[in-house]
Amino acid sequence: MGSLQQVNGGSKRIADDDVMMNSPTNNTHESFDIENQHEHQKPGWRKFLSYVGPGFLVSMAYLDPGNLETDLQAGAQDGYELLWVVLIGMIFALIIQSLAANLGVITGKHLSELCKVEYPTFVKYCLWLLAEAAVIAADIPEVIGTAFALNILFNIPVWVGVLLTGLSTLLLIGLQRFGIRKLELLVAILVFIMAACFFGEMGYVKPPADDLLKGLFIPKLNGQTATGDAIALLGALIMPHNLFLHSALVLSRKIPNTVRGVNDACRYFLLETGFALFVALLINIAIIAVAATICTEKTVANEQCNNITLDSASFLLKNVLQKSSSTIYAIALLASGQSSTITCTYAGQFIMQGFLDMKMKRWIRNFMTRTISILPSLIAAIVGGPAAAGNLIIIASMILSFELPFSLIPLLKFCSSTSKMGPHRGSIYIIVISWFLGIAIMGINIYFLSTSFVGWMIHSTLPKAATVFIAILVFPIMAVYIVSIIYLMWRKDTVVTFIDTTKNDTNDQAGIDHDSDLVPYREDLVDIPLPE
Repeated sequence: MGSLQQVNGGSKRIADDDVMMNSPTNNTHESFDIENQHEHQKPGWRKFLSYVGPGFLVSMAYLDPGNLETDLQAGAQDGYELLWVVLIGMIFALIIQSLAANLGVITGKHLSELCKVEYPTFVKYCLWLLAEAAVIAADIPEVIGTAFALNILFNIPVWVGVLLTGLSTLLLIGLQRFGIRKLELLVAILVFIMAACFFGEMGYVKPPADDLLKGLFIPKLNGQTATGDAIALLGALIMPHNLFLHSALVLSRKIPNTVRGVNDACRYFLLETGFALFVALLINIAIIAVAATICTEKTVANEQCNNITLDSASFLLKNVLQKSSSTIYAIALLASGQSSTITCTYAGQFIMQGFLDMKMKRWIRNFMTRTISILPSLIAAIVGGPAAAGNLIIIASMILSFELPFSLIPLLKFCSSTSKMGPHRGSIYIIVISWFLGIAIMGINIYFLSTSFVGWMIHSTLPKAATVFIAILVFPIMAVYIVSIIYLMWRKDTVVTFIDTTKNDTNDQAGIDHDSDLVPYREDLVDIPLPE
């Protein structure tokens, strides 16, 4: 194909230049043909249920403690005015997450594996380090949120709660032997626990329905802090590690290696992800509505609402509503922190396996990630108390915003490329919309980071010499950052990984055995039992 490099061998619908699979025996062919035929004969609802699960794991990134704090601040300071931002953000999230799922289904590889094949060695290792840093940054709010929840429920000091979050490692160890579907079920249960808690709070405060509808469907930015809060809401939605996670989780399903099987899987994953994100949208709306309704009460001081955090929100709920409201909030916060831990651990494992072809026991991986994220949280909680720990969530969100382009751009490039997706590449409308929204969200993040740094320089209390020295260090880094983004956007793909599956449909009709690229599912992705 001209200057393009064709990669042969591989698994499922992709070829990988460093992975060669042995041809299966005739018995393997026959058993897979029977399973494939049985799969097509299943009722539609049963086939759909077999694909349910990855979307709920992915949806936790939109319900983590960092998002909860951003929602509380937006509702407290701007009322119902920014609900439309959450709605647009979730629509964009659905588009991006469906692209990640389609990438895994069509290529048979997840995003980090494709990055390893496509990019030069130096770029590959840079992307890996940034992805690992994103997982650690995403885990920090989970640690702090869980510590705050334990403090509210049991009056445990925040720094002790930070240490106790390491016990979630033991939880994951105990759950590994039950299989990935059981973990997906657990996360789904935790999502609905959060929904029940916040819907219960919203039912108690009874926000006006007309204000909710206006906030959802009439865009406006009237408040003094509205623009900044809108940027924070959008920046907190898309998590870099989530793109790696979703493209890998879909490979735990048995997907027939035919055009019909691929199309059905993409459609079912879209529906499943859409439902999970719709539940996440409702929970985010409930959080903003509760905060907005409480802060419009005349008995609430402006200082309480202007400086609301994950920790202070419980006191606000308890004082305005009743003690049980604070407990319900803490339960939801605990569910958010623990379920997000599972997604971070899985994402870290897939990232390491994909970029480095290195697999590690999940309890070791979770222990490493959690230890690294506990250290800054513990120092902040001991030295500065809950306020400093809360500020660490803001820093972690800024790190995630900084790193988003280095996972989003490869995803958009691969999904727009016929060398990766073949005829399954998205329509021109989806490609244009996804690139437009992707560039918009990256531009917003860069603007937010730049203005935050410039604002810090203007109001810095450091000596002028120190401020100038920091600026000399930071501005070249920003220049390298922008050049790296431009490189990823304009670099042309050089590796062809798509394998045409239409021959399998022809072979099915002719009664011919399939070739060795038929692999039921990717057992190498997980070291826990997959569902039959």
